[in-house]
Amino acid sequence: MPKSKTVYTRSEGLSKMDSSYCPGCTHGIIHKLVAESLVELDLLDRSIGISSVGCSALNYDFFSCDMQQAPHGRAPAVATGIKRVRPNSIIFTYQGDGDLASIGIAEAIHAAHRSENITIVFVNNAIYGMTGGQMSPTTLLGQKTTTSPDGRTAAQGLPLRIAEMMATIPGATYIERVSVHNPQHVNKAKKALKKAFTIQKENKGFTLIEFISTCPVNWGMTPKNAIDWAVDNMIPYYPLGVFKDATVGEK
Repeated sequence: MPKSKTVYTRSEGLSKMDSSYCPGCTHGIIHKLVAESLVELDLLDRSIGISSVGCSALNYDFFSCDMQQAPHGRAPAVATGIKRVRPNSIIFTYQGDGDLASIGIAEAIHAAHRSENITIVFVNNAIYGMTGGQMSPTTLLGQKTTTSPDGRTAAQGLPLRIAEMMATIPGATYIERVSVHNPQHVNKAKKALKKAFTIQKENKGFTLIEFISTCPVNWGMTPKNAIDWAVDNMIPYYPLGVFKDATVGEK
């Protein structure tokens, strides 16, 4: 009989603990990509992740590298401090839109302005997931949440396009928006993460990768319908692609 062949194994960058995420949530896919990228770049042993407040607040149990918990929105500030005292470490934050785009927007903007040599993994599912499905800064116009039951209106503010905004900052080195709604885009997302971590390894400055994500429970949808809704509604408003690459032209 032919010998069996292993085609997939759990990344060494992930712990053996089951995650706490809801069925259909794409946080798990994004965690896998972060872990695999660090392992494949041989950076896991020198990496330190910063957990934010939100659905991913417990991710210090899920990654197998060193982790640090930050107060709500302050992950880039915590990352700055750790990077400055441990400059040879690879520092990444993992933040949702309710964390980074709201209470933490100042920390993210000024980390980019200072060109801190850190990587932000920004997960945008257009809602506050952990706290009950409230409207976030990236909730789309017309999207219903517990605090916009009739749908978000312009009077409540237009949805923030974080990648586009961060790309205008001179200190930012690499800004890209990706998605994980199908295998092709999962592969593209991993490529973006590996580029961001490589830029940090080479001490070239601030990087941010924004992920279009889903929240089936708070969106009131099945996982499949949530993916379809993200493709049909989020990606047209939050287009995928590279918004800034200051390394272009380098030899």
